[in-house]
Amino acid sequence: MAAPWRSALLLLLLLLLLLLASQALTQAGRLKEDAEVPAGWLLLYIVRGRVEAGSYNYHKLNREGRIVLRMRSLKGDADLYVSDSTLHPTFDDYKLQSVTCGQDGLWIPASFRRPVGIGIYGHPSHQESEFEMKVYYVRTWEQRSSGEVVFVEESTKPGKKQGDESKDASMEDEFLFWILLISILKMVLLLLY
Repeated sequence: MAAPWRSALLLLLLLLLLLLASQALTQAGRLKEDAEVPAGWLLLYIVRGRVEAGSYNYHKLNREGRIVLRMRSLKGDADLYVSDSTLHPTFDDYKLQSVTCGQDGLWIPASFRRPVGIGIYGHPSHQESEFEMKVYYVRTWEQRSSGEVVFVEESTKPGKKQGDESKDASMEDEFLFWILLISILKMVLLLLY
């Protein structure tokens, strides 16, 4: 009687381990994507959202300096429109656009007036589009007399550096992953012995 229960529990634990392994592979894919980011780019924040067909999702960018927007459509097809003359850019009123199927990207020059309006449009070919947009600050660099290249922040404030929040969140995710994995391994060992 105890053997079928034990087998079912082991099967459940095996499925949990497979789920964790798939999440680890997904995380490794994200790390590879992040590794393709040039050294001078500083991740400011990530925007995830949904937009219905023919509608817009608007965001406002206040950060000065050169900015890079990288957006990918997770489902459907979201397009990107940017303007420094309106906070609600559309496909009829914009300064910059990226309207590909899948990966979209734009460079926002430092010369753009702030705030910059960012419009994410849900293409009508899909009922709803899901997107993830990463916003990067492009640091300037200077070469010192020693030949060393150093990245310089155009506008830094004392205290916590920009991007530390994303590093903290990444470390917290990794910490939670290892706690969960160790807990599952402990349960498996307790069941086996």
